[in-house]
Amino acid sequence: MTVALIDYGAGNLHSVHNALRKAGARDVVITADAEVVRTADRIVLPGVGAFRACRDALVAIPGMVEAMGDAVRTRGVPFLGVCVGMQLLADAGEEFGRHEGLGWVPGTVRRIEPADPAVKVPHMGWNDVRLTAAAPGLLEGGEAYFLHSYHFDAADPAHVAALTDHGGPLVAAVARDTIVGCQFHPEKSQRYGLSFLTRFLEWRP
Repeated sequence: MTVALIDYGAGNLHSVHNALRKAGARDVVITADAEVVRTADRIVLPGVGAFRACRDALVAIPGMVEAMGDAVRTRGVPFLGVCVGMQLLADAGEEFGRHEGLGWVPGTVRRIEPADPAVKVPHMGWNDVRLTAAAPGLLEGGEAYFLHSYHFDAADPAHVAALTDHGGPLVAAVARDTIVGCQFHPEKSQRYGLSFLTRFLEWRP
């Protein structure tokens, strides 16, 4: 089974690669080749930084967005977006202006506005992951590591798979069809993160 870890200059690739290997993946390919992504058995899109910069870097790779769409939307290949990689699934992001996302999971990425002004942004550190009724089997409740200032405001509650709390509820994971996205960093979430990645590798949605 080939896992394509997309290299578009916007993710902590080696940490994610190592975590996938520890989780049981034998063939993890760090790649910016659209054809490798098109034929992969699993696809992982990491992401660190600003929504616009990540989106622009992904779109700049010839044929990459189309290859992702062919694999995931047409062939039904399981897909994991991590942190900004999850946020890019949205219709749009509002960081440094409004910018289009992939539109795979309807919603908008907005700045975290805690109800309690004493709560600091970014949301950084360990926090609970609480499942919703829409959670697919590969997700479990527990504690994971977060680092973000913007959050995924999903248009349809049926796509919200897990929540966390930071001055109010925030989406911790989204899921739709063969697509899952996590706001937390599994590669930094120790046993919880590795267990999640193992289930993703075994997932048969």
